[in-house]
Amino acid sequence: MKKREQLIQIRLSDSQRKQLNDEIKAFYLDERGEEIGMIEQMQLLELFEQKMAPIIYNRALDDAKKWFAQMMDHMESDYYALYKNED
Repeated sequence: MKKREQLIQIRLSDSQRKQLNDEIKAFYLDERGEEIGMIEQMQLLELFEQKMAPIIYNRALDDAKKWFAQMMDHMESDYYALYKNED
């Protein structure tokens, strides 16, 4: 069996972890009508941190880079729009 590649892990603060654990617990209760234990909440959160967070983070970086490139494309025309007539 092939070992999965280890992704860089994103670390959350204690308050962020608590908030997300509460969200996981509420999701299971609201969507599935099931109570989920603390250990299961922690395991799911660790899975999200280890596997999903780096992917989402990288996507956000890509989106920011695209936005910045668009802003830079407009910079030259915006720059010359500021010129005043020298008459």
